Amino acid sequence: MSIAEIVDKHGNHRENLLNILHDIQDFTADNSLHQNDLQQLSQIMCLPVSEIVGTASFYTMFSLQPRGRHVIRLCESPPCYIKGADNILRALEQKLGVKVGQTTQDHMFTLETTSCLGVCGVAPAMMIDEVVYGNLTEAKVKTIIDEMMRQSA
Repeated sequence: MSIAEIVDKHGNHRENLLNILHDIQDFTADNSLHQNDLQQLSQIMCLPVSEIVGTASFYTMFSLQPRGRHVIRLCESPPCYIKGADNILRALEQKLGVKVGQTTQDHMFTLETTSCLGVCGVAPAMMIDEVVYGNLTEAKVKTIIDEMMRQSA
């Protein structure tokens, strides 16, 4: 799908920019926003590139750097931290072989942290792509990652 088609789908209005950026990022092979796409979007929407980049860089769901096919966001809010998010982070880093902000060698996963997922009742929690996983344990995290790897094989 082209940038113009994505804009047509949502409408060429500033208030649609977030949805447009989501769709553009979803159509890239490396799960990120590319400078040339943002420049083209700027021309189509008659918005300065700096405004588009500023919007994209403000929200953690967008990336201007290549990421894995699946983005893992571990919640670091106080409830998640108290319930052991630091142990979950260590388990994820060990299982994936990466640190926060890095992508696995096979480009399957990028590990990120986030300030809050809004699911404090099931802390500790993480989100992989659009799916939230709660009441995490180290064993549960390893099972989730193993299952995703099997599904992608």
